[in-house]
Amino acid sequence: MIKIETVLDILKKDSLFREIIDQGHYYYNYSDVDFDSISYDSRKVKAGTLFFAKGATFKKEYLLSAITQSLGWYVAEKDYEVGIPVIVVNDIKKAMSLIAMEFYGNPQEKLKILAFTGTKGKTTAAYFAYNILAQHHRPAMLSTMNTTLDGKTFFKSALTTPESIDLFDMMAQAVHNGRTHLIMEVSSQAYLVKRVHGLTFDVGVFLNISPDHIGPIEHPSFEDYFYHKRLLMKNSRAVVINSDMDHFSVLKEQVEDQEHDFYGSQSSNQIENSKAFSFSATGKLAGDYDIQLIGHFNQENAVAAGLACLRLGASLEDIKKGIAATRVPGRMEVLTQKNGAKVFIDYAHNGDSLKKLINVVETHQTGKIALVLGSTGNKGESRRKDFGLLLNQHPEIQVFLTADDPNYEDPMAIAEEISSYISHPVEKIADREKAIKAAMAITDQELDAVIIAGKGADCYQIVNGVKESYPGDSAVAERYL
Repeated sequence: MIKIETVLDILKKDSLFREIIDQGHYYYNYSDVDFDSISYDSRKVKAGTLFFAKGATFKKEYLLSAITQSLGWYVAEKDYEVGIPVIVVNDIKKAMSLIAMEFYGNPQEKLKILAFTGTKGKTTAAYFAYNILAQHHRPAMLSTMNTTLDGKTFFKSALTTPESIDLFDMMAQAVHNGRTHLIMEVSSQAYLVKRVHGLTFDVGVFLNISPDHIGPIEHPSFEDYFYHKRLLMKNSRAVVINSDMDHFSVLKEQVEDQEHDFYGSQSSNQIENSKAFSFSATGKLAGDYDIQLIGHFNQENAVAAGLACLRLGASLEDIKKGIAATRVPGRMEVLTQKNGAKVFIDYAHNGDSLKKLINVVETHQTGKIALVLGSTGNKGESRRKDFGLLLNQHPEIQVFLTADDPNYEDPMAIAEEISSYISHPVEKIADREKAIKAAMAITDQELDAVIIAGKGADCYQIVNGVKESYPGDSAVAERYL
């Protein structure tokens, strides 16, 4: 329950309130109004709901439909003139986040919150942190791959960072379930569309940065993408940053007056004696570590998570046990074929993460290598050129271009665009299952490898705006082992 006076106080404090209008007239008699639910979905309203008319594609018809379900009040950036009072605000997304915080009892004040940002590695780092904190604490986790609010039930989130109303609802559920910590992935989009406005994190971690999510419906430029990523640092009490990431100097200067830890070659927190399934660390995490996820970048993610959890009450022993226990669905999963060849399944879905994945595989597998790859439709268009230019440098890899959430685009047209940057022959097979089967068929001995990149553990294909059922890369690969 939230009273309208409280709503207005919150909006005025953040300079968001403009006026209340009812049928063209200023509205004054509101002292007895309160709300027992809040929503941004016009299908989920009732009498007593405060509705938020948000989004570039919002239509007046949504409001009219909600009114037939007894909606009495709404918040918007303009008066839609639908016959019920509107609280007019300067920024609907900011207003929604701040009011959601209060409506759900400010759950952020009852949790220690750890957030990861970066172009890649957020989910893996979140899993490391979850397993570390689970040793002696009760963490909840909001992750692209899996979300848990009670430590028992796991489900997949629709967004990397949920809409603010959903986010604070989930936080409140975590508090109700006795959780002590919350681990989150915070995307650049979360700041671009203000899903986390007003939220301060106990620790914010910046893993890396490379061009991604740049396009008509995402960030207009790399500068804009990087700026929104850096907002996590500004809104965190303490930060952990990869000193080997691009543009580290910008971040180093930004956080010089904050509590911070750096890791990597420009810090005392470094990785030494790196092997496939173990490494040693110096600095605050000094010691030897076992790890199930191969690749130096996964060891970096483990160190980042360890440094963050150290600030949140974890011991070095917790960190060692948590790192050793961590596996991530769709992240560097390894299967072995009957002929001994390895199959690597990974979510790598941009040029930089694919480059690192290929480097890891080539370190361990020196025979024939096949790669199954697609690129998403209607988003991240710049990835296609990045993929093509990267694969053009690897003529030794037999490439199978296929579908990966083509949405409203033709997967073969996407494949053609990628292949236009590649000077050697590639296979184009629209059906992802057939592409995986064909790639696995070229291997014949234990030093050979198949890389299946992009979808990770996703068990769907987005086609024409709909999630169509798909067995998942692991299940398909297992059929042909």
